[in-house]
Amino acid sequence: MTKSELIQRLAEANPHLYQRDVERIVTTIFDEITAALAQGDRVELRGFGAFSVKERGARTGRNPRTGEAVQVSAKYIPYFKTGKQLRESLNSDS
Repeated sequence: MTKSELIQRLAEANPHLYQRDVERIVTTIFDEITAALAQGDRVELRGFGAFSVKERGARTGRNPRTGEAVQVSAKYIPYFKTGKQLRESLNSDS
């Protein structure tokens, strides 16, 4: 599902809201999650999961074409851990 498909589904499920308002709400939620992660905070959505940031250390990589050693600098990566309810709904028999 893309962001525009999510907005469309939410707008259809909430006919009392304008689609532009639903789009603004979804964008605001994503922006707030991004801002919190950029500050190093953890974002937990109970039952769904938790977003956090992990640091990947500097390392020596290899260029796949030439096999030449390449230095890869340290970086931060987003990490998502699923919540218990989400895992259970994905693994239920129904």
